[in-house]
Order: sequence, then structure tokens, then C-alpha cells
Amino acid sequence: MAPDQSAAPRPDRPEDHVHSPDRDVRPVPVRDQRVLHDAGELLRALAAPVRIAIVLQLHTSERCVHELVDALGVAQPLISQHLRVLKSAGVVYGERHGREVMYRLVDEHLAHIVVDAAAHAEEIARERAGNDASDGGQETETA
Repeated sequence: MAPDQSAAPRPDRPEDHVHSPDRDVRPVPVRDQRVLHDAGELLRALAAPVRIAIVLQLHTSERCVHELVDALGVAQPLISQHLRVLKSAGVVYGERHGREVMYRLVDEHLAHIVVDAAAHAEEIARERAGNDASDGGQETETA
């Protein structure tokens, strides 16, 4: 006769989930849905390599379009398009000085997001390079 499966706890059912007694499992307050939506929109605005590069450039100092073109090696119309996206998302703002518009970051929170993401990506790249070197360049399959 098969053992009774109905009494066995099932982790897919919340009422059967048991937390480890040494873990703090107090719920974290859920943010307002509008805040979560706006945060998602901000991350979408930052989710392009050229826009990330622009934010990294503006993190060090304000720049005009031609300085961004020179620094990033990207065509002026493309830089302008990305600046429009960043401006509409509230990431950058422009201030006219004569014939040029100088772009700045709206605040440092945005720079921290991008700088931290870039630093993390660099760490991962170094780890991969170290792993590639240690296994003689041989790819290994992992489960």
C-alpha cells in the first residue's frame, strides 16, 4: 500500500511553507503601485547601453551634445534621441548657454544606479575572464 501523500507538506501551498526558525521573516512593506510603475519606467529609460554611457559621462560633469558625441563615438542624431528619452524620464535636464545646451543629471541617485550596475557588470566580466583563463579556455557545461 502506498504511503498517504495527502499529509505530506507541499511547498507550493503557502499554508504548508515552514520558515527556518532563525530567519527574520517579517514582511517588507509593499510600495505604492504608482511608485513601482514609475521605478520601472525609470529603469526602462536607463536600459540602453548608449543611455548608460551618457549617464556615466554626466556623472563626472555636465556635457553638451558634441562633447557626448566625441566621448562616446556615437552619431549626433542618436545622442540627441537618447537625451530626449533620458530627459522625458526625468534623468537629465538641459540648460541653454548661448547656442549650446548643457546637460546634467537631475540628481545623484540616478548616477548611483548606473555606476553600481556598471561596476557589477565589470566584476562579472572579470570573474568570467578568470574562469576562462583557469580552465584553459575550455567551456564547461553546468547544470
